[in-house]
Amino acid sequence: MKKVLILAAAFTLAFANVAEACTNFIVTKGASTDGSNMVTYAADSHALYGSLYQYVPGKYTPYIDIREWDSGRPLGQIAQVETTYRTLGNSNEHSLFITETTFGGRSELEDPKGGIDYGSLIYITLQRAKTAREAIAIIVDLANTYGYASSGESFSLIDQEEAWIMELIGKGPEDKGIVWVARRIPDGYVCAHANQARITTFPWDDPENCLYAPDVADVARKFGWFEGENKDFSFADAYAPADFGALRGCEARVWAFFRTIASGMDKYEDYAMGHNPKNKMPLWIKPDQKISPKTVMDCMRDHYEGTKMDMTTDIGAGGEGLPYRWRPMYWEVDGVEYCNERATATQQTGFWLVGQARPEKVGILWFGTDDAATSPLTPVYVNSQEVPACLKEGNGTMLKYSDTSMFWITNRVAQFAYLRYNIIGKHVRSEVDKWENAMLELVKKIDINMSNVGYKPKKVKKIATEFTVEAAQTLFNNWVNLDKYLMVKYIDGNVKGEDENGFIDNGNGLDIPGKIEQPGYTEMWKRAVAKDKGEILKVVK
Repeated sequence: MKKVLILAAAFTLAFANVAEACTNFIVTKGASTDGSNMVTYAADSHALYGSLYQYVPGKYTPYIDIREWDSGRPLGQIAQVETTYRTLGNSNEHSLFITETTFGGRSELEDPKGGIDYGSLIYITLQRAKTAREAIAIIVDLANTYGYASSGESFSLIDQEEAWIMELIGKGPEDKGIVWVARRIPDGYVCAHANQARITTFPWDDPENCLYAPDVADVARKFGWFEGENKDFSFADAYAPADFGALRGCEARVWAFFRTIASGMDKYEDYAMGHNPKNKMPLWIKPDQKISPKTVMDCMRDHYEGTKMDMTTDIGAGGEGLPYRWRPMYWEVDGVEYCNERATATQQTGFWLVGQARPEKVGILWFGTDDAATSPLTPVYVNSQEVPACLKEGNGTMLKYSDTSMFWITNRVAQFAYLRYNIIGKHVRSEVDKWENAMLELVKKIDINMSNVGYKPKKVKKIATEFTVEAAQTLFNNWVNLDKYLMVKYIDGNVKGEDENGFIDNGNGLDIPGKIEQPGYTEMWKRAVAKDKGEILKVVK
């Protein structure tokens, strides 16, 4: 999602704008346990409603209207093509996935006359491309033909064979189009980006693995941002030089992912914390061992646990270990500026996903709504012919509550978990894990069913659709019941006891609780309160 410029801006502005930001992890098939290319996406915005978008090819029309994805602002029309493909969210029927994060970059390169924005580029390209390499060419053609209406973007593109990272930015109001570079991630490696441009120097003579605009360095020379030979040109340093906010609020999320899956990454801690910009992380790394889909899902739930930036261990976590800090992210005390951390898992997520492009199998879009740390993913086969009712566009909005919406029920559960995160949040996470582990096993059985019918398109689509819809509705019902159960169990700071028969009553037949615990607050919180107001609160014997 969009993040206003952090470049060459005051630290105050920089950190305030990281609030609306996204995170992408990319895992190549050689680095995954099941041989799939994987990509993640958290569409983080305080104004975005989480639903599963769908495009179904219909009657051909010569032109289509374009509206800016973030704001709904009309941008004009572009020419339609005769052949388009069915899409679900950030995937299409050919197992192509495209996701993004906004890095902003040089404001001088924005074009207010642009005819197509980054969101439209993603969803229209999914309608037109079968492969990641083909998608790159379509993105470039659309942006250069109609003018680019957004700021700098990093795109992730995966198909059944390849995984790419692409970064692009406009040329300015007087020069239509984009400058860009795309690099194929080596098989067996993982990559990531989180609202900061990450491609630095790149090979100029390897078209199999690196593609770029012919004038990618020339535009930087024109504006005085680069001097020298092409081989020394760094896209990120020229078009999105990183300041403290870019490192601490953006690159730190990449570092958190890298350090979870590979040893030796702690040497970049000072870079992630914004203290040493010269100690740059590599664009991609080789994990210590192959990564499972469940590990990828859980990496999207990170709050810097186990690091100096751990959001559960300072007084900001309150008395219940809450790993969230409400906005704004920048604040001041006695003339000194401070920041709150911006972790991968965040409260303002509209929707999030893990996409799997699987060779010789139908792709899966694992889809969830709201905060990744408290919301489960449900499997959506990319050839499904129907969107589950609980995930459909129009079933609720950010301004209208819906009793049948996945977005609203996951938000209800999350909001309650935030009240006592170290207890209720832990409980919710156990339910998330139970669901996802069960679905990962069930998907294996569905794959076998598809194989048993010889992957005949009509039969496979029927299997995929029925499973996708049933799974999502089952999850929705589970979460409605979980919401009610959590209220009964944890109301008013209590924890009601349970046994194998359910809640424990006092034996008198009137549903009066027979066992109630009151866990209180964390030791750190108690010590902080004692230090702040101990003389007033002290018990006098």
